[in-house]
Amino acid sequence: MKSMENILREVLQEIISDDVVVGVSNRHIHLSQDDLEILFGAGHTLTRMKDMKQPGQYAAEEKVTIVGPKGKFDGVRVLGPVRKETQVEISISDSFKLGVKPPVRESGKLEGTPGIKIIGPKGEVIKDKGVIVAGRHIHMPKFIADIRGYKDGDLVKVETSGERKTVFYNVLMRVGSNMAKEIHLDMDEANAAGLKNNDFVKIIRD
Repeated sequence: MKSMENILREVLQEIISDDVVVGVSNRHIHLSQDDLEILFGAGHTLTRMKDMKQPGQYAAEEKVTIVGPKGKFDGVRVLGPVRKETQVEISISDSFKLGVKPPVRESGKLEGTPGIKIIGPKGEVIKDKGVIVAGRHIHMPKFIADIRGYKDGDLVKVETSGERKTVFYNVLMRVGSNMAKEIHLDMDEANAAGLKNNDFVKIIRD
């Protein structure tokens, strides 16, 4: 077991550091309960496969096919828990294959976004909206944000390291009490900067 001294040292390091662990998001889908039951059967509940870093979030066993005007992707992972509205998150590269033109959006802001067809083992749904390219963002625990002077909705810059070192601008700060410190980037962004899961980047403080 860790000693209290080591635990306190880790917490202090987390507070004073502007380093943030990377979480790379491949294409995935969040389902409403209604759509979940159409796709997988009445009364179906998601089967937890693996917990994610954000408390309460998990990758489910369930997968679907998403179909656009030009192409499709099979085996798209469902993330839980269920949400109020179904949301499909893809990269810009994915959008070319599907033949859709999703905007870069904050999660949950779905007005004016393109729709898509979703196929499950028991049924299919056609959504008239819900496809986005998720804007890059940092999840920040409120107690750290308060100490470091960050506010929910702030836009910050983030610097990477290594052979493909770059700076990401317009990174949205999402602050909450039930969050783990993590930056979410999609596959296009991560590949361009040579990043993978559990790498670290640094917030640039002006």
